[in-house]
Amino acid sequence: MRIKSLAFLASTILLTSCSGTISTAKKEYQITKTAALKSDWIFDSREWQFTDHTLIGVGGPMHWGIIESKKKLPKNFEINFKVNLVKESLFEIMLNLEQEKYIRTYLYTIEKSIIIGKGVYHKDSDAYGKRGGPSLLKKPMQLENNKWYAVKIRVENNQLYFAVDNETFLEYSLEKNNLRQQGKLGFITNGEAHLTDLVIKSL
Repeated sequence: MRIKSLAFLASTILLTSCSGTISTAKKEYQITKTAALKSDWIFDSREWQFTDHTLIGVGGPMHWGIIESKKKLPKNFEINFKVNLVKESLFEIMLNLEQEKYIRTYLYTIEKSIIIGKGVYHKDSDAYGKRGGPSLLKKPMQLENNKWYAVKIRVENNQLYFAVDNETFLEYSLEKNNLRQQGKLGFITNGEAHLTDLVIKSL
């Protein structure tokens, strides 16, 4: 009886400790219906919606369309999805967003590159310097509008791996470069972006 009680207590502690994260070691997180989007994410319905198994974001050069998860990413995680930059130049994955700071991982058609950078995000301001931030590492890639790209992001033991189409990739140490090691997930577009097959899992 004592063993059963201890096992129950341990499982309760485990569930409680994981409840603040997007996924747990036993579960992958996916957006499968609009209800999940509304319950798990913070967004303006004029900017982001989920339809026909596709997450669609709309923004503009002066006001980026942003969606932010309500829960934190796990300490070690992997994110996979496909994205199409339908209009304009920027699609950004916000990693470890906390206290208005985050890690920028993004596809940028103007520079024809994938990039890792430091970011800031002030919810109530579109002013220059209140969103985005400096680039830290980049690699050239022939990015185009109206084309689907497979994105993989992995953070394990404070090492960030960011790949597009399993061909172009960047690796960066969070700890050595003083980047955020925990926080929420978000997506940004300055035009129109479509996402499908989003899967977030603990490692």
